[in-house]
Amino acid sequence: MNDIVAPLIIRERDGQVARVIVGSGLKRNALTSGAWAGIERAVRELATDAALRVMVIEGAAEWFCAGSDITEWAKTSNERVELSFARMEAACTAIEDLPIPVIAKVRGPAAGAGCQLALACDLRIFDARASIGMPIARLGILISASFANRVAVNAGPSVAGDLVYSGRMVGAVEAVELGLANACIPSDDLDRYVEVAIDSILRSSDASIRAGKRALAQLAAPARAAARALAGPATDEADFRRRVRTFTSRRRRGWIRVPQ
Repeated sequence: MNDIVAPLIIRERDGQVARVIVGSGLKRNALTSGAWAGIERAVRELATDAALRVMVIEGAAEWFCAGSDITEWAKTSNERVELSFARMEAACTAIEDLPIPVIAKVRGPAAGAGCQLALACDLRIFDARASIGMPIARLGILISASFANRVAVNAGPSVAGDLVYSGRMVGAVEAVELGLANACIPSDDLDRYVEVAIDSILRSSDASIRAGKRALAQLAAPARAAARALAGPATDEADFRRRVRTFTSRRRRGWIRVPQ
């Protein structure tokens, strides 16, 4: 069965700007396996459009992405869980492979896989109430080298260790200080600030911008390739199953507070 869920794509400014809107606004845009596959497909298709000069990735409603939809994992096979992680990684890789700049417009939490989605983008502009982090060890998820690399390349290994080991969510101001975000903007000004960033890119030479993206990608390529070569299982299966059951049970009872 085809479970791919395509994101909403809005084309603007004579097709030079694409807005990719992920999620539906429900569950703070925690994404299913099919939604991750849809993001990859959409981004790969947009990559072939020579007119496109900048992409913005944002979440539906007032959220960015609270990660993967954990409830989807509760009653599925380990093979399907592994597929979900593979699809998430493929979506992030597709964004990194784009020949144009990608801006993450972040409201609310960018947690777990949502953190990876934001870090796969070239620029991250945060609402003052946004947060970012990797609270995945609580679920028995095994952080991959690719996951760790995206955090470490932006904030350094010490910060990466802090976020991975503690599972804490970092507020927007601290995210800028750590290098995880480029700017922290008051909520009412976020839209305008992102438009200014887009205008700056569109006023520049397209050839120069693309060359800059290629140069940065070439610098990152060895670490990304090394990380992919170290790929292993996404979960400690027994521990993961136990923790997912606990999470979903507590969520049904209203005991779980989703990270802000």
